[in-house]
Amino acid sequence: MLKQQSHIVAPIPDELRTRALYTVGELRERGKADKEAIDKLFNLIVDMTEEGLDFFFLEPLRRLHASNMMMGMAKMGISSMLKGSKMVVHKVLKKLDDRSLAAILDFIEGIIHEPEQG
Repeated sequence: MLKQQSHIVAPIPDELRTRALYTVGELRERGKADKEAIDKLFNLIVDMTEEGLDFFFLEPLRRLHASNMMMGMAKMGISSMLKGSKMVVHKVLKKLDDRSLAAILDFIEGIIHEPEQG
């Protein structure tokens, strides 16, 4: 899906990539949108979101050598954004059914890529 569109890319730690793919595989195999699946999915989405927010908002400021005060203001804004996002994601995931679980797992699997070699 995304490969046919222009898209932006954010690096994630290898640990997060490994955990994401493992979690997707585990939840796909279980196939049930129960509390355990929702909790694992929620934690994964939050961690991926935090990495993306850091890369797209804080990394440019770091590269521009922004002052500590500017970084602090940016971190405070991102923290508020993340808090609001967590609330929305949690509400949405609580209503997840098995079919929707499969769809979100497909999406996560489709946005995780290994680094290119060379």
